[in-house]
Amino acid sequence: MCEKYKFGFDIWGLILFLVIMLPNFIWFAVPAPNDILRVESVTKVADAIGSVCQVVMVAALCAIIHKERKKFSITPLIFAVIGCCLLYFLCWGLYYTGVTDTVVLLGLTVVPCLAFFLFALDRKNKIALIPIGGFTICHVIFGVVNFVI
Repeated sequence: MCEKYKFGFDIWGLILFLVIMLPNFIWFAVPAPNDILRVESVTKVADAIGSVCQVVMVAALCAIIHKERKKFSITPLIFAVIGCCLLYFLCWGLYYTGVTDTVVLLGLTVVPCLAFFLFALDRKNKIALIPIGGFTICHVIFGVVNFVI
């Protein structure tokens, strides 16, 4: 399987990560009203593992290239990635209006993970699916344990 991959640089992987992180950068600088996300996490081990998976995920999305992937274009999967990004921004917008219900919190948790997953599928980057899976599991644990139950 590894012979189908090479090291390189996929600018689109980096752009997706930065687009997903943009609302987080704003949140770091400008707290939302009713900002429940700023509480201390009770899932410290899952958070630490998730952070490692996130770094590996971004590295895999940006640096591992499938040799048979097609030139970047708007495919149905990329269209779904764009939809996930828009839904994620909508959830952040609702969060900033004070909506902190389960749907919004799961949107902030699951939707970006789905965007990364769909992007990796489109780029034929099955290697990146491993850290994406780890990050998704840890991110969902964080969201559900700290804010849903």
